Amino acid sequence: MSHLFVWLARFGCALALIVVTVGAWVRLTDAGLGCPDWPGCYGELFVTESLTVHPDVEAQYGRPLDAGKAWREMFHRYLASTLGLVCVTLAVLAWLNRKDPEQPRVIPFMLAGLVVFQGLLGMWTVTLLLKPLVVVAHLLGGLATLSLLFWLARGRARPLDASPRLKVLAVAAAAALVLQIALGGWTSANYAALACPDFPTCQTQWWPELADFDEAFVLWRGIGIDYEGGVLDHPARVAVHFTHRLGAIVASLLLLAFAVALLRRPDGRIAGGAVLAALAAQLALGVSIVVFGVPLSIAVAHNGGAAVLLLTIVNAHKRLFGF
Repeated sequence: MSHLFVWLARFGCALALIVVTVGAWVRLTDAGLGCPDWPGCYGELFVTESLTVHPDVEAQYGRPLDAGKAWREMFHRYLASTLGLVCVTLAVLAWLNRKDPEQPRVIPFMLAGLVVFQGLLGMWTVTLLLKPLVVVAHLLGGLATLSLLFWLARGRARPLDASPRLKVLAVAAAAALVLQIALGGWTSANYAALACPDFPTCQTQWWPELADFDEAFVLWRGIGIDYEGGVLDHPARVAVHFTHRLGAIVASLLLLAFAVALLRRPDGRIAGGAVLAALAAQLALGVSIVVFGVPLSIAVAHNGGAAVLLLTIVNAHKRLFGF
């Protein structure tokens, strides 16, 4: 495996973490439709803070220009496009070095296909007007890209001599975390972060009676609906938020059990400590979002914290499964 490949994988991993975090910033500042077209912005590929658009062009796209939102959205697209180029380059390098027995080949090609699909999801996010299912898929795709890049950047890791029971716990913890991240994305995409403004209760109740779970998780509502600001009524948003809290309890218990199991092993203490520290930080950020009323800095950090927590799990899996 060449030094260029390793360096590029590490650069791509850092860039992917930035892209995921900036994507959260764009979503949380309601800039997801700052550019109503794709891949350009009101017909332009390059925008600045001083972007101006003729009224006829605004009428054509059906949305008035907000230069700040347009700039944030395009900044995210520029970063994502750069990340896509990095992933494609890694695939090319893997092909050129395919005779090297140390060269990973499958993951680089998976990455190349994934970033192409991510580009499509980015387009559909705009053209389908922030449809929650697409927004969540785009989030998960970004985190999958980050995880694969981290796997490549991490290189060979000293394997743990783990029992089958620990491996099952590792898989369960990872699955719970991914599901919880998806629930977090669903909560954000449906603008339900403040549907339960109190903590630890929700609507002053331990189990909110007005929660509408039937409407909360309708995945597809047709074409042409503008989801900016959300379309769910309050009871459905309460159900979304409350489900995310329940998911946090289940995921936290599994992650805590996994971290403790690793900490009990002399060769797993660093990996276990990383999981435990990231989990504690993520829980603190999640509670702070509710207590302080969704401040932008904490909400963005919560999204970034989810990515970091996922990377600690990926790191542990690389040690456990040794491939």
